[in-house]
Amino acid sequence: MAAALATDSDLPAPMALPEMGLVASAHDVILDITVELSLEVGRTTSNVGALLAMNVGTVIELDRPAGEPLDVYVNGRLVAHGEVVMVNERYGVRFTDSVSTNRSRR
Repeated sequence: MAAALATDSDLPAPMALPEMGLVASAHDVILDITVELSLEVGRTTSNVGALLAMNVGTVIELDRPAGEPLDVYVNGRLVAHGEVVMVNERYGVRFTDSVSTNRSRR
């Protein structure tokens, strides 16, 4: 049996928070949900012996060629690609490409 699609009349009415003097719609509540954004530079595999032999200064080669865009994940789902930028002495990311929702999870 196919699921019915919700219409505007099916959506809940705005939520009243009278003790705070606020009224919020379901849309406003969703926009306040916190998500985790992470960037992936590349990956590699190693055995435990090689990991234990690493010291300060050890370089680990990753599978991604230098200059290729990073993967941008939201809650573990690949959503975009981007490049690293500097923003006021901190790293940032500039989105260069969005990813369709049917691509893989990490």
